[in-house]
Amino acid sequence: MPRFKLTIEYAGTRYSGWQIQQNARTVQGELDRAVREVTGEREFEIYGSGRTDAGVHALAQVAHLDVQTTLPPDTLRWRINDALPSDINVLRIEKVRHKFHARHDAVARSYIYQVSRRRTAFAKASVWWVKEPLDVDLMRELAGRFVGRHDFRSFSDDDPDEKSTEVLLEGLEIYEDGDLILFHVEGSHFIWKMVRRLVGVLVEVGRGGMSVEAAAVLLTQESGAPARLTAPASGLFLERVYYEGDSRAVPVQAASLIPSI
Repeated sequence: MPRFKLTIEYAGTRYSGWQIQQNARTVQGELDRAVREVTGEREFEIYGSGRTDAGVHALAQVAHLDVQTTLPPDTLRWRINDALPSDINVLRIEKVRHKFHARHDAVARSYIYQVSRRRTAFAKASVWWVKEPLDVDLMRELAGRFVGRHDFRSFSDDDPDEKSTEVLLEGLEIYEDGDLILFHVEGSHFIWKMVRRLVGVLVEVGRGGMSVEAAAVLLTQESGAPARLTAPASGLFLERVYYEGDSRAVPVQAASLIPSI
């Protein structure tokens, strides 16, 4: 059975995350339905590079698909897209070696988080509106402390007995574009809710609710503070999944994600 690599963009607002769930609408579930409709097959596998939570978006999620079909990749992509809702779009389908695995072969991932400094009528589903003034210099100072290999136990709901909470955070950059603040986060992998909690703590420091030193201590002392400060799902985008040989692209700027606000 051939294996295909799918690169997918989606707006997560209407979905209960990526992973198929009973009695809930998910991105993987919509892809599963579309593949069935297009190929007529009932036995196939769609496996994503990782889950995204309810309301989280993706600019380039990756999945592999094992399905019996004689359709060329481009034709398969066009037909699947015709069967998908408008807020899910397959950007590319490539035939790959059968050993390729969307999750296990990934060597790094990057996320983007968007904060708006003003109320917006059009971009509510893709930003977090923070009403208080934010000190971007303080947030950048803290971001530099977070970069590196650390135990991010306090930044996740994952059970530490299940797997390691140590993550190599390769980059955490903060950009400004008018009323938008964009956080670009890149690392070896990310544990559940880690990016949203990193952003939540950074914003808390930016608005003066916590000092840089107190926030940096969260890397060495277990605390429930990051959970209380978890940023909303609406502003989070899975930007890119990297595989061996991929070049590390320059981070996209805020204005290229949504209309400038």
